[in-house]
Amino acid sequence: MAAEVARELRASFAAGRTRPVEWRAAQLRALVRMIEEKEGDISAALHADLAKPHMESYLHEISLAKASCTFALKGMKSWTKPEKVPAAITTFPSTAQIVSEPLGVVLVISAWNYPFLLSIDPVIGAIAAGNAVVLKPSEIAPATSSLFAKLLPEYVDNSCIKVVEGGVEETTALLEQKWDKIFYTGSGTVARVVMAAAAKHLTPVALELGGKCPVIVDSNVDLHVAIKRIAVGGFLKRVIERFYGEDPLQSADLSRIVNSKHFNRLTSLVEEKKVADKIVYGGQTDEKQLKIAPTVLVDVPLDTALMTAEIFGPYLPIITVEKIEESIDFINSKTKPLAAYLFTKNKKLQDDFVANVPAGGMLVNDVALHLANPHLPFGGVGESGMGSYHGKFSFDCFTHKKAVLIRGFGGEATARYPPYTTEKQKILRGLINGSFIALILALLGFPKEKR
Repeated sequence: MAAEVARELRASFAAGRTRPVEWRAAQLRALVRMIEEKEGDISAALHADLAKPHMESYLHEISLAKASCTFALKGMKSWTKPEKVPAAITTFPSTAQIVSEPLGVVLVISAWNYPFLLSIDPVIGAIAAGNAVVLKPSEIAPATSSLFAKLLPEYVDNSCIKVVEGGVEETTALLEQKWDKIFYTGSGTVARVVMAAAAKHLTPVALELGGKCPVIVDSNVDLHVAIKRIAVGGFLKRVIERFYGEDPLQSADLSRIVNSKHFNRLTSLVEEKKVADKIVYGGQTDEKQLKIAPTVLVDVPLDTALMTAEIFGPYLPIITVEKIEESIDFINSKTKPLAAYLFTKNKKLQDDFVANVPAGGMLVNDVALHLANPHLPFGGVGESGMGSYHGKFSFDCFTHKKAVLIRGFGGEATARYPPYTTEKQKILRGLINGSFIALILALLGFPKEKR
């Protein structure tokens, strides 16, 4: 099946079906219509997979996906135009431009934590860039996966945009095919498998991974505001009770863990006594509901799994330091994060943080909101990923920038051809160094050759 899907999409791309801007725009408008008409179905799927409240599904996934489509629709016409660039004196007379060319047939492998947005967002970029695309949604979020398999063929061109469902076997079969790019969102472990498979075909990859995203909180900030903002992605005691009540496990606004495997993985992270002793708030679990209460831990030993592995769950470990500057050294002693956050009123600390902390992205005095700005690239660095997307960066991710130099038949410079006499070498060296006199001499045909 995987080979057949790849062949069909390659035939559609070779026929030029995906290249016209009108085709691309029609697909994106269809996605906007799908999101508007099927918002309830999308929200229901997210609730089935993760027990996400409708408002959270809308804010964190549905609205962002629609915004991504509309941003691409507004910008695509200008993005696809050849970009004129200066021509060099050495090629005079000539014109130069960069042409954005679709890569071809691309594979998008998505994740389960934001199963709608992380599936459709890269697909939007692939379509805007003029590619044929296969989407492989995460089987760990089965309701959202089956929704894509049902809805996308109803709204977009199924000869160029396809969904393949399944688990490891189906993904392995897809990875055996030759693609023009693979876009993967998920863990570093699987990313290495993806890269190894891509290497066999010299296929480029974009890897959206993760890891731990540190938050530095300075002592001079408004802690009430800082804690509320951190609690959107993490958790602190009084804010937790305000958000989810005294028994968060019974709150309809608290999402559940995606499945029992991940529930057991998360609970095992805090079972060890030297970790459990560091819990200052939360820790309650309900295996039947697959829910874990937001849990705050302080100064957990750094050699524990909780502090070395990516969590993907409602645990917020807090590390205390004597001096705020120590926090930067601590972050830099770890692998480069997908995002790093700082809460401070200190401009010098802010400048030091921006200048000296390597990260995929960063945000000062809030968390996660940078991903909502389509003018900013979103992606990791090092262990947290490679490549970026969002806005025009999604278009660029699935585009080859083709260099085009156009010359006429005038301006023939005999100095460029053998034999390389002393006079020719002087003129050529002058041209390379930007000499206007050398250019004039070359255009006039000096040195004159004997016939």
